[in-house]
Amino acid sequence: MIAFSLDEIRKDCSELMDHARSAVLTTLDSDGFPISRGIFNLRNSDQFPEFRKFFQEHKNPFLILISTNECSTKVTHIKKDPRINVYFCDDEDFKGLMLGGEAEIVQDENLKKEIWLDWWVKYYPKGINDPDYCLIRLNPKKLRFYHKLKQVTLDL
Repeated sequence: MIAFSLDEIRKDCSELMDHARSAVLTTLDSDGFPISRGIFNLRNSDQFPEFRKFFQEHKNPFLILISTNECSTKVTHIKKDPRINVYFCDDEDFKGLMLGGEAEIVQDENLKKEIWLDWWVKYYPKGINDPDYCLIRLNPKKLRFYHKLKQVTLDL
């Protein structure tokens, strides 16, 4: 394993999170079986420039927010077992980042308003106040990053 500095890790992880087109969320179903699915990468500064400042100014550089439906299986799984992983990948450069920890369903209306885009009405027909609109928040506890032959695992 090749070592890297904490500054290198933060820089490389931040760049990957800022440019990955999507992310993969893994939850655990009621039998403990992992279920993975693609999600919007709200940290992608090209796709979601509206959220760039929010994530850049947040005290946790690895914060993950996921918009979803309250009635989704993601939320059902998290309510039963909050352990999740979110994975970012750049397959062209053979680079990956896994962030894991315990998720929470966000109840903060101000945060839900801050992380809202008007075109999301196709998912939440009643708009920002749709009771089916919710956010999942992950303040990760574990990080695993690799790039070519470099690999690091950290407890955050």
